[in-house]
Amino acid sequence: MTIKQILKRPEILAPAGTLEKLKTAINYGADAVYIGGNAYSLRSRAGNFSYEEMTEGVRFANNHNAKVYVAANMITHEANQAGAGDFFRKIRDIGVAAVIISDPALVEICITEAPGLAVHLSTQASAANYETLEFWRNEGLERVVLAREISMKEVAEIRQHTSVELEAFIHGAMCISYSGRCTLSNHMSMRDANRGGCSQSCRWKYDLFDLPFGTERNYFTENKTSEKFSMSAVDLSMIEHLPDLIQNGVDSLKIEGRMKSIHYVSTVANVYKKAVDSYMADPKHYSCQQEWIDELWKVAQRELSTGFYYHIPTENEQLFGPRRKISQYKFIGEVISYDKDTQIATIRQRNVFNLGDRIEFYGPGMRHFTQQVAEMHNEQGESIGRAPHPMMILTMPVKQAVQVGDMIRKQK
Repeated sequence: MTIKQILKRPEILAPAGTLEKLKTAINYGADAVYIGGNAYSLRSRAGNFSYEEMTEGVRFANNHNAKVYVAANMITHEANQAGAGDFFRKIRDIGVAAVIISDPALVEICITEAPGLAVHLSTQASAANYETLEFWRNEGLERVVLAREISMKEVAEIRQHTSVELEAFIHGAMCISYSGRCTLSNHMSMRDANRGGCSQSCRWKYDLFDLPFGTERNYFTENKTSEKFSMSAVDLSMIEHLPDLIQNGVDSLKIEGRMKSIHYVSTVANVYKKAVDSYMADPKHYSCQQEWIDELWKVAQRELSTGFYYHIPTENEQLFGPRRKISQYKFIGEVISYDKDTQIATIRQRNVFNLGDRIEFYGPGMRHFTQQVAEMHNEQGESIGRAPHPMMILTMPVKQAVQVGDMIRKQK
């Protein structure tokens, strides 16, 4: 069966490792967020949500016409499934829109014991062809998160042969292992990556040895280079190729990074929201703007690539060898109030900054401007030349109007 292709606006799906990140992502343009609960999540250190936090997050999302999905994508061993039915019923009753699962046992438990809670198949399940997607659709799943290893050509083929919703990663870290199913962490640090404990051993720096005829030679010593070897992939960015994803019927554009900062979440959600809105408003005359690309580089920690979408990655998509210098920015604060009469903003500090620093304010809708810190005062009204204390409250004049929730950063 061929499904008629209809151009529709895709959902922007952002990561939310904490309640603060959930609210930030939605305020900066996300249509949905994915979080971890207190069980079955693959990010055991991501600030997973209690039921109370989940309730508040769902309420906030509903008030902003957004959705909350819960990742429960661990691979279960014997006895790990105990209590899963109760967990799924609780998050269903809280109002979670869907749960993201990779393990067939958890899929079955959720469908049978928590009817009414939509199930999305995790990327860890490696769905890479339409026959697989049709299998899961027949099992009752509404959406499949595509394997990260499929090409754009395969996305198009899949869309033509199934009506199940497609979710695809568009930005963030890429696992060097196939669909994230790695055991390197288990071996190197006794932490099970597939049950939430990944220590990211692939990103460590290693010496590289050549062993000719029983002798060993250190590659880095002989070649006089300080760049150590890693097995790590560069990050994904599809900002320049959104039309391909939308035209090929991807329903949800997924951003990776539940353990990333609110600086990352706000910036990336903001950019992709602007780009998607621009494309949907006028597909025929759409073009990717350089300012969007530049904005993403302000939070980039690694080189960026298009992953598997257009070619099989080579050594150029791995983190070793000389890399271009990336201009990095530091998140230094957020606006918590603004007096339009005095043009004074009240700031909550997040990192140290000083009088004389050149800083950038940015907010939803890609609003941003720069100015120099010419004056600032602490809570007692005293003039200060430095904001050194985490979460301290201070005030400063700003040259343009700002809004509550706007962020501030400076170049390192």
